[in-house]
Amino acid sequence: MTPTLLAITCLIIVTLGYAAMCAASPFGRCRKCRGLGFAMKTDRKGRPRRGRPCRRCDGHGIRIRVGRHLYNAAARLHRDGTR
Repeated sequence: MTPTLLAITCLIIVTLGYAAMCAASPFGRCRKCRGLGFAMKTDRKGRPRRGRPCRRCDGHGIRIRVGRHLYNAAARLHRDGTR
């Protein structure tokens, strides 16, 4: 097997795996708050406490995956174009 064919095969496998993951689980943990929904702060004694709600995920702790966002945009474009 040539290296180019091997690289293309690996790329196709990774792409199909990511597409399957986006279909099965369209939401992932927020990268900023690590899925907590808020930022961790420390009080004056150094103990961790709950901070403000995360601005990126609006305090939900989840975000839509990039692949799912692209799929939703393509489906919306197709749906609006065929009405």
